[in-house]
Amino acid sequence: MEYRTLGRTGVSVSRFGLGTMVLGAWGNTDRSACDRIVNRALDAGINLVDTADVYAFGESEEIVGAAIAARRDDVVLATKFHNPMGDDPNRRGNSRRWINTAVDDSLRRLRTDRIDLYQMHRPDPSTDIAETIDALTDLVRAGKILAWGTSTFPAADIVETCWAAERRGVALPHSEQPPYSILCRGIERDVLPTCRRHGIGTIVWSPLSGGWLTGKYRRGESAPESSRAATNPDHFDGGNDDKFDAVERLAPIAFEAGLSMTQLALAWAVEHPAVTSALIGPRTEEQLEDLLTASDVSLTSDVLDAIDEVVTPGIDLNPADTGWVSPGLDTAARRR
Repeated sequence: MEYRTLGRTGVSVSRFGLGTMVLGAWGNTDRSACDRIVNRALDAGINLVDTADVYAFGESEEIVGAAIAARRDDVVLATKFHNPMGDDPNRRGNSRRWINTAVDDSLRRLRTDRIDLYQMHRPDPSTDIAETIDALTDLVRAGKILAWGTSTFPAADIVETCWAAERRGVALPHSEQPPYSILCRGIERDVLPTCRRHGIGTIVWSPLSGGWLTGKYRRGESAPESSRAATNPDHFDGGNDDKFDAVERLAPIAFEAGLSMTQLALAWAVEHPAVTSALIGPRTEEQLEDLLTASDVSLTSDVLDAIDEVVTPGIDLNPADTGWVSPGLDTAARRR
């Protein structure tokens, strides 16, 4: 497993990280199997483990905390805050009030005394970014977190965050976690260049585009029973002809390179010089073993050029894959 330095932190993280959204009620409810998945990933050389308080409303953090308890010092542990954790309107967002509560809740569930990377899960237009930065800086000084970052922030918000930190004379964000795959390349236009310019590490999510890039979905065929399309159809764009077209054109590229579609997609995601690590999110042990086969795969320039012919750099085939819609597009914000 290759290791890369995460931004300006000096911390080395694995080329692939373990994303744990589907460990727990949102995917695999067998806690023993989840424990084996986490520890098998660590045995394979993965040292970055990423979760969030909202994943199964705390259960994912509990699973991760139990699984890494005996190996805590070997793990670069990342989690997130922002999304609603109850009906109370103050148990969400990026306010100091919520951050101070959320971090203690996460520390308790994770069974640890510090979080290596604490991330804002989404922008919060209702909170001054300076308020959030001040709260996170206080957590760093208290030793509760060691570094902080953003997730799914547009480039403009990343720049504003950097400016606010500089004005306060404190650390800039250490990382950004955006969606990135062969089918979702929009961040190549501005987010990735912005992160490189400011020395921000990039941990990308959904490198398989919700399963599309495994090759399991075929035009005119029913989705496999255990796939996301079958188990969570509301979160799957199964009628997207552009994606079907792209996958059909990518399959022979993978075949000629002697790779599976999964290997092609994962290796591609970490070829960009601004990408530090890509998160894999297996639901089963079998899926993990398949994903791990990409750990040492590199792509030639010819293969990368062929992929660019299928999906133009900087293009998202489905704008919904970006994971964030600007509140400026709300009806109330644009009526004149």
